[in-house]
Amino acid sequence: METVIEVQGLTKSFGSFKAVDHLNFKVAKGEIFGFLGANGAGKTTAMRMLCGLSKPTSGSARVAGYDVQLNPEKVKQNIGYMSQRFSLYDDLKVEENIRLFAGIYGIPRPLIKTQTEALLEKLHFTEERNTMVRALPLGWKQKLAFSVAVFHQPKVVFLDEPTGGVDPVTRRQFWELIYEAAAQGITVFVTTHYMDEAEYCDRLSMMVDGRIEALDSPQQLKEKMGVASMDEVFRLLARKAKRTE
Repeated sequence: METVIEVQGLTKSFGSFKAVDHLNFKVAKGEIFGFLGANGAGKTTAMRMLCGLSKPTSGSARVAGYDVQLNPEKVKQNIGYMSQRFSLYDDLKVEENIRLFAGIYGIPRPLIKTQTEALLEKLHFTEERNTMVRALPLGWKQKLAFSVAVFHQPKVVFLDEPTGGVDPVTRRQFWELIYEAAAQGITVFVTTHYMDEAEYCDRLSMMVDGRIEALDSPQQLKEKMGVASMDEVFRLLARKAKRTE
């Protein structure tokens, strides 16, 4: 299968501290890849490098066909991003957010209006087009944020704890959107603290102290470690951590 993310020896140091320590992995087109680890494991630092936002100290990474060091702007043009902390502008209306991000992601101006209407209809948000985003229920807001992140059909979408604070039913609905994107060939790179969500991924990497301690499908990880749930896998691996932040 086509490789969309390829990481070799990726390292990020701050002085003598290695936040990310020689990561090696590949992610295929349309794969849902879970990137897990306890707080301080190095997930966010690694994701920032893959998004072209931070330069590696050593090693290399290619995302959507582009080197993250040599072509960070090309990387940004070919990815989508959604975070629990920031994805939409609360002080803009629903339609304004869609049109704004359509422009940022480079959708041709003549197509923005028709594609905005199509998205509003798909999300059943037509009557909410003039609603301020801050007034939307959290589940609706997350659904809109994800749809905006993949609006331009990126090769990869990075999701940084996208369902934090969302109820279980809404989280399951959110994952239906993820499955739909993956079925369209979009690679999904997701971090989460919910181990039930980890079960939905095709493969998982488990980071401990800046390194990948385990990488396989959820079922294979459980079988290798002789446990029944991803929560138990996570707990066993997290115990190996020596650093706390």
